Order: sequence, then C-alpha cells, then structure tokens
Amino acid sequence: MGKRVFDAFEVAKHNSAESCWVVLYGKVYDVTDFLPDHPGGASIILKLAGKDATEEFDPVHPFGTLEDNLQPEACLGTVDPKSLPSLRVKNEPEPKSAKDLEEDPPLESLLNLDEIEQLATKKINKKTWAYYWSASDDLVSKVQNNMVYRSILLRPRVFLDCTRCDLSTSAIGHKLGLPIYVSPAAMARLAHPKGEVGIAEACSKFGAMQLISNNSSMTPEEIAKNAAPDQVFGWQLYVQTDVKKSIAMLARVNRLKAIKFICLTLDAPVPGKREEDERSKFIDMAALRDQAKAAGGTPLTSGGGIGQQLFFGTDASLTWKTTLPWLAKHTNLPIVLKGLQTHEDAYLASLYAPQVKAIIVSNHGGRALDTAPPAVHTLLEIRKYCPDVFDKLEVWVDGGIKRGTDVVKALCLGAKAVGIGRAALFGLGAGGAEGVERVLQILSDETKTAMRLLGVEKVEDLGMQHINARAVEQQIYDGPAGFDALGALLKPKL
Repeated sequence: MGKRVFDAFEVAKHNSAESCWVVLYGKVYDVTDFLPDHPGGASIILKLAGKDATEEFDPVHPFGTLEDNLQPEACLGTVDPKSLPSLRVKNEPEPKSAKDLEEDPPLESLLNLDEIEQLATKKINKKTWAYYWSASDDLVSKVQNNMVYRSILLRPRVFLDCTRCDLSTSAIGHKLGLPIYVSPAAMARLAHPKGEVGIAEACSKFGAMQLISNNSSMTPEEIAKNAAPDQVFGWQLYVQTDVKKSIAMLARVNRLKAIKFICLTLDAPVPGKREEDERSKFIDMAALRDQAKAAGGTPLTSGGGIGQQLFFGTDASLTWKTTLPWLAKHTNLPIVLKGLQTHEDAYLASLYAPQVKAIIVSNHGGRALDTAPPAVHTLLEIRKYCPDVFDKLEVWVDGGIKRGTDVVKALCLGAKAVGIGRAALFGLGAGGAEGVERVLQILSDETKTAMRLLGVEKVEDLGMQHINARAVEQQIYDGPAGFDALGALLKPKL
C-alpha cells in the first residue's frame, strides 16, 4: 500500500499529545509514541506539532536521527508542497538595521578574529550568537582567558636569520601542518549549513587537527567522509547516564579510521549558568523540565538555553578509578583528557600514561565554573609543582586564543598544541568553510610573524627563554603541592 499525500489542513489537526504529527523534509511523521522517549522532552516536540518542523529540526540533528529513533511505520506519507507555507513555524524575524543590510566585506579584508566575530554576529541569529558567545556568571574566566596572554611579554632576539619558519608539528604521533587545532565546538550548523564538514574542509587545507563535538550537528561519518587521508580527527566524549548510548557511539567511532583518539571532557559534569544563552529562551521551561526527567537528572526551576539542553543526560559520576578502566574496555584508541585546571589533576593524569596520551588544560572557555583559572595559570602550576608531567604525556591548551602571539606564548609555556573553539564557529558564521579558513590563515600568519621576530624557526624550539611571565607567576596558586593528600585517587600499582 503506497504512502498518502497529506494537505496542510489534515496535518494541522494532529497537534496534541494524543495525536502528534510533524512534517520533516517533506514527509509526515506520527511521533505520538515517541514523545515520552524524546531526550529533549515531549514539550519541545509538542511545540511543533501539526507544523513543518524542518527548519527547527535540521540544524541541530545529525543525519540519520529519524531512522535511529522512529519505526518505519511512523512515516505516514508526504505533504503537498503547495500547502507547506501554512504549516511552517512562524519565527518572528529580527528587525534588520541599515547596517545589517550592508554588503558583507570580503573575508580577506578581515584582519583579526574580532573582526570575523563582528561579521558573524551580524549574520547569525541572536539565539545562535547567545549560545556561542555566552559564558558562566560574570564572564570572569572568559575574559581572563584572553587577558592573561597580554600580561606575558615576548623577548625578541636580533641578528638571527628569520627567513624560514616551519609551523609543522605532531600530536600523539600524528603529523600536523600547524600547532593550532579546532576544539570540540557543538552545533556548528546553527552558524552555517556546512557545519562541522565546513570546519573539516578548512582544517584539511592547513593540516590542522579537529576535535568533533559529542554534540555535533553532523555525524562523525559525515564529517570524516571526504577527509584527506592524513587528516587527524578526535572524538569528544561526554559519558551519558544511559551508558548504552555512549558504548554504541564508541563502537561507531572505533570503526572510523580518520578518528585517531577519544577526547573525554571532564570539566563540565554539570552545565554552568550561561545567562546570555538562558536569556535567549531557545526552548521553554516545560521542555527543559521534561528533558531533565528523561535524562534521569533534576529538573530546572529557572533559566534555560541551548547549553542547558545539551547537557541533560550527561553522567556526573565519573571518577579516575572507574571511568578510565571502563573506557579501556570499549576502545583501544588513545585517550585525551580535556578540562584539567590544577597541577594535581595533571599529575594524576600522568599516572595513567600510556592509556592517557595527552591532557587539555582548559576551563571550558569560561562556560563551566566562573573564576576558574585560565590555562596559562595551570601551565605555570604544572611547571612549578610537577614539571615531569610534560615528559610523560602531551599537554594541549585552549581558551582565549585571539592572536598568533597567544599561540606562541602557550607553546613557550610547554603546550604541544593550542585549540580554538568560538573562533571556528564565528568563522563558519562569517563565511562558511572559507570563513574558518580565514581564521586559520590569520592565526597561522601571525604565529609565523611572532616566531620570526623571536628568531625561532621551529615550533619545538620555543621555550620559556622567549617570554617573560613574571607578572602572571605572581597570580598562580601558591599553596602546598598536595600530592600526599591525593591518597585513594592515585592509580593502584599492578
């Protein structure tokens, strides 16, 4: 029996929990039975019941989501395309000023990352901007992430041949074209239809590494499909309370040759209070409460935003002793731990080498705990209290990188690679894959200039002798090393 063709009038009648239909990509789906199982809660679907939800659904759901979650019989047929306009979700357009209507400047005329962010802010919608830009509480950590680099001075040398400069390096055994990588940045298709694939295209041209977000708006298979043979990807993992979902995802990732490691993010077991994101009211409170219950969490009583939505279902019970052994059972890929913010945790991570190949010193872009230290502080802590960590595993950093001089300073402090997150998303919003290319080109050119003026030809030759970090050293933690207090957290001897 063939599928029916429905008109708008008939579809619009099915707009309740008792009979809930939605139109997606021109097809009519009966999602009534799926309402209790939707990770985002029933209310967010009911908000779109009886309507064409494609524009709301498409940017935030990877390819294959429908097939993975709905039975084949849920597809009732197609919708008459002539009737679609009456079904579409009526989003109020944001008023355009004369400035907004000006022609976009050519990407090559944008000279720094702030200018790229300004263009992206003009082009993406307010809700997307709020999610990308927002950080926790009073934004202290977000601002400090960048400001701290300005407190570090460079020490240029003269009478040195600076005609050559090589940005190539390696990360956990893989060759890279430059020491700058894209951090796991969620929901890239909110900025541009190319999404994470657009970021991958840009990274390929520079030999840059890309960490794919656990909350990517595209599947890892889509992102890696057209990757260059030598392109390096990592997969970010947030372990879910429904652990079977994480196990299934690890099985998928294990089969992809392009993905070289698992990046387990640890600094956001619960979401921070990102007020700009919550203020945007991307989803209503009823949906947030339903989503919390569905994920086994505690329903929110106030606020709400994309960030809050994405973190529902994330397991907050991970520990050194249980999680790493569990992970070893489900993947043979190297492990990178993201979000370390103290020398004690860096030391503990080094005890798990060689399973743990690298750590990422990060405060989640200031999006988790506000007033947490910037990566620079943690790097200096490690150098002071447990410098042998740098010999046992690689140390990467992210947060606040706006200039090539920032990249160079992080490398001088001992970082092996330096990540950018928001910059890639804003580049995507400013100009798709070409916008991300422009971001990487700016940082690459600025990094080369800084290295040449320091008299350094290779990335591995950068060191503490090239910077003056005395102003920052006065700000770092100055208490006891604390290793004797780690006790039961230490890895047991075999």
